[in-house]
Amino acid sequence: MESNSEPIAIIEIDIQKVAWQNLLLTVFLMIAFFFINIFIHHDFTFHISISHVLLNFLLFIILYIVLIVLHECCHLLGFVLFGKVPFSSLKYGVNLKIGVAYATTTELLSNKAMRKALLLPFWLTGVIPAVIGFMMDSKLWIFLGAWLIAGAIGDFIMYIKLRKYPKQYLVRDDPNLPKLYVYKN
Repeated sequence: MESNSEPIAIIEIDIQKVAWQNLLLTVFLMIAFFFINIFIHHDFTFHISISHVLLNFLLFIILYIVLIVLHECCHLLGFVLFGKVPFSSLKYGVNLKIGVAYATTTELLSNKAMRKALLLPFWLTGVIPAVIGFMMDSKLWIFLGAWLIAGAIGDFIMYIKLRKYPKQYLVRDDPNLPKLYVYKN
């Protein structure tokens, strides 16, 4: 898909605003998920030891980094599955200036395909770990799910902004910034 015209809209998110929203949502979801888990398992006991806390903290950091990498890989997977872009168009990395990992494609996607690609990581790296945590009664996985669900807030903001455009419109992802360009097809 190609578009030689100027974009009809530019969708950009404010990183600082999203960071605050992410923080508030993360805290809310951690507390909510904690109490939902207590309700599900009827377990009001707490077993805390320093070695257990340190081990879980270390596991959390490692798994969180792995899930962030997988979050971005899910975007790439979405571009290929839903947008039918070639692998050669995919780019992945970390923007140290703004402190975010990113996944992008140099190809235009339909609005419908872009919206699906935006939300795929939410389901695979946020919801699934949370569900696993609830099923296993694992606070580690519940909290990972909460962090990754909240971490998808920027994707949700872009998804919501894209919903006002027809599904056949074309969308180009900015390779350097959290910004989308919308074109008439």
